[in-house]
Amino acid sequence: MNPDKKIIIDELLTRVNSSPYVLVMDYTGVTVSQFSELRDQLREGGSECHVAKNTYMRAALSEAGLPDISSELVGQTAFVTGDGEVTAAAKAVKTFAKKAKDVKLKIGILDGEIIDEEKINVLAALPSRDELLAKLLSVINEPGTSILRAINEKFGNSGDSSEGEKEEAPAATEA
Repeated sequence: MNPDKKIIIDELLTRVNSSPYVLVMDYTGVTVSQFSELRDQLREGGSECHVAKNTYMRAALSEAGLPDISSELVGQTAFVTGDGEVTAAAKAVKTFAKKAKDVKLKIGILDGEIIDEEKINVLAALPSRDELLAKLLSVINEPGTSILRAINEKFGNSGDSSEGEKEEAPAATEA
């Protein structure tokens, strides 16, 4: 194999091995400025979009021991990888595909399993990890918050439940 090709395949292999996902899309008809916009959106979520020859990516995926998606690696293909959330990457690609009508999500690999376009769209619809953790935290905190409110209503801010006795105490000292 040509040493230059081996360097490119090794670089792709490094990207694939360091990422829990690979999203594959057809970018036929996309302008350079549109592609730059996609890359910026992906970068915000911790992902990257790269264009490589399909034969190089086939070799990198094969060396990584990932499922064979060769049938989808035809035409002008871009690959999204990263160490960020797959939901953020899927949202960015889905949003971009709506703007650039020619873009088509083809297939993906998530944690060693093949995911089709429908599953990628489901991932794009999910809230981010931070949003899910915030919702979980609010659910966990709700019982404690309710108990605290009930205690505050009963005892007030001072922690003394005898509010009526406090009002009577000044009257007793007058007598």
